[in-house]
Amino acid sequence: MHGTAQVFYLTRASRFGTVAVAWTERRGGPRVCRAFLPAPHVDRVVGAAFPEARRSADPAMSELGDALQAFLRGESVWFSLRAVDWRVCSSFQRAVLEAEHAIPRGRVSTYGLIAAAIGAPGAARAVGRALATNPFPLIVPCHRAITSDGRLGGYQGGLAMKRALLANEGVEVTARGRVVAPRLFHV
Repeated sequence: MHGTAQVFYLTRASRFGTVAVAWTERRGGPRVCRAFLPAPHVDRVVGAAFPEARRSADPAMSELGDALQAFLRGESVWFSLRAVDWRVCSSFQRAVLEAEHAIPRGRVSTYGLIAAAIGAPGAARAVGRALATNPFPLIVPCHRAITSDGRLGGYQGGLAMKRALLANEGVEVTARGRVVAPRLFHV
């Protein structure tokens, strides 16, 4: 994954709590090895994942941290995947995450549609597992995946956060957790 490379991280406050981005320095610049959703004591969460991680400031990562803050405020932000370190993902998970990343703001797709789009029809549950372990949440907006019957499904940050992120994008969700008239995106 990150091998013996030094892991650095930064944090940003949001209305959901503090988010963090961890990265390593690679040829060509920093590469994100993990993004952390808001959590109490996020420094401890980062430390549990990367015991030797050090707080640092890198211009590109600071810009990414600021963009994550803006995204969590509800602003329209598109994240490039150029700084993502894909070595932390299997080839299947990478395909899932790239397909999920293609879903535009204000739209949703289903786990089954994503599975079909990556050439694995019938692998909706595997897509769900790949998204549940997304090492780059928010950068890859996995909150935009729902079940085939319009239910929210799961989310690393919890369903309240998934609902709030979708609301930020103008996606309406009922009190029972179903997307209202989903604007499905066929990846």
